[in-house]
Amino acid sequence: MSDSGENDASWTLYKDRPEWRDVKPVPEDDGPSPVVVIAHSEKFEDVYNYFRAILQNNEKSERALDLTKDAVELNPANYTVWQYRRDLLQALGTDLRIELDYVEAIIKHSPKNYQVWHHRRVLVEWLQDPSLELELTGDALLQDPKNYHAWQHRQWVMKTFGLFDKEMEFVDSLINEDVRNNSAWNQRYFVMNNHIGWSDLNVQKEICYALEKIKFVKNNESSWNYLRGVCFHDKRGVHGNAVVTSFCEELHKTKCRSPYLLAFIIDMCEEAIKKAETNSFHNADRAILLCHDLATKYDKIRSKYWTYVSDKFKKIQKAQSEIENHENNIED
Repeated sequence: MSDSGENDASWTLYKDRPEWRDVKPVPEDDGPSPVVVIAHSEKFEDVYNYFRAILQNNEKSERALDLTKDAVELNPANYTVWQYRRDLLQALGTDLRIELDYVEAIIKHSPKNYQVWHHRRVLVEWLQDPSLELELTGDALLQDPKNYHAWQHRQWVMKTFGLFDKEMEFVDSLINEDVRNNSAWNQRYFVMNNHIGWSDLNVQKEICYALEKIKFVKNNESSWNYLRGVCFHDKRGVHGNAVVTSFCEELHKTKCRSPYLLAFIIDMCEEAIKKAETNSFHNADRAILLCHDLATKYDKIRSKYWTYVSDKFKKIQKAQSEIENHENNIED
């Protein structure tokens, strides 16, 4: 699917095909002084010279449709080719089911090509039939669990056609296979946000789910981020959930020094300060100490960031101290 190695002995150039003699090819116009001239193969230049010709003539024919297929094979990311192909499909009344099969084959060869996924989406919209899409995206994600285009298409199909019913099972299987699969965690949040909802019971279930995965791999940013996201939906907040608090303190007590654990405790301290609910676990002093540990031992690569965060807490600490001194002076 590229402009290289196309020395196909059986290939006949368009300029040598009798049925194309009525078309005058249009060469690429790079201007009088091109900065970089791309050395395309003869086949590539031939196909695109004729594609530009039919585009210029606005020809709507079966041979034009076949030509776009050759153009896509040489450059699957060419937006203009795909758009003209869609125009041809509509003008010719082509069987879109056959086009779906064709696009599936292209996706298997170019799974990270935005244009082909967009083409697939338009076809599904025209047909109003998403029945093949979960299997298609599932297969693509088995090949590459972090394929952004496949995830984007899957989410669009699910949201547009309400296909959420079995998604948690799919997500669970991906997370169980690789607990660090951030894309799968993101999809879990997507399903919760757009389908299941954040009732208090669901929030507590998802907190427990995240904590179980953190127990399994403590230094996993994905599960910690998910836990943080779920806690935003907890009416008790990040620091007010006793299950989460005791879990984090137990990890810390047992010498776990994952930077994600320490960062989470710092978030708890920040929230406690904002809500004026500080205690022996969640306060500015502890946040400053944890920032120091992260900057000097456990997350040195972001030492400047943690120094910045520490300075914020020191300013809060100073402001609190000034308020207390002022109140004491008034009492005296």
